[in-house]
Amino acid sequence: MSVKWLEWAQRIQSISQAGLAFSKDVYDIERFEELKAISLEIMQEHTGQDMEKIISLFANETGYQTPKVDIRGAVFLNGQILMVNENIDGKWSLPGGFCDIGLSPAENIVKEIKEESGYDVVPVKLLALLDMNKHAHPTQPFHYYKVFIQCSIVGGQAENGLETKGVQFFNENALPDLSLNRNTAAQIGLLFDFLRDPQKETVFD
Repeated sequence: MSVKWLEWAQRIQSISQAGLAFSKDVYDIERFEELKAISLEIMQEHTGQDMEKIISLFANETGYQTPKVDIRGAVFLNGQILMVNENIDGKWSLPGGFCDIGLSPAENIVKEIKEESGYDVVPVKLLALLDMNKHAHPTQPFHYYKVFIQCSIVGGQAENGLETKGVQFFNENALPDLSLNRNTAAQIGLLFDFLRDPQKETVFD
């Protein structure tokens, strides 16, 4: 869930980035640079990270700032859901990741599932479009929209990818240790609702 200091820093950063992208007046540019510096100071004060690291992570983009898009695949087999073990934290998530420029959401999720699990899939339904800030994710420097797409297996076999070290199907009531930056138990429970009720309408919030 969002915390106030992070929300303020993100909003100030967004305003400053948009201002720097579109402003022509030298005095306005100076003010937006000051806002950017304030947002970085807030991040440093509350995280204790070096300013160089904060700048590289939080303030290295240009242009109008929008939420980042994280896409996840819901692949069911025999009443279980496909998950992959992430190298980065040793925990489990639905296969997926950031959407790549030049690929549609459907193309992205096919690519991610193949790369992370070894399975070939076809997308069949958009299940949910969720705002990360409205769910129990750990605090993160960016604002994410999370897209969940149901897919059906058409080929391939379980195989670790460059970013994963395990591929397995899990029952709803026996989930592994979850990578909460990527998915929560409540979100996975929501996906199982679609398995029980294929006519359920897409959820968005």
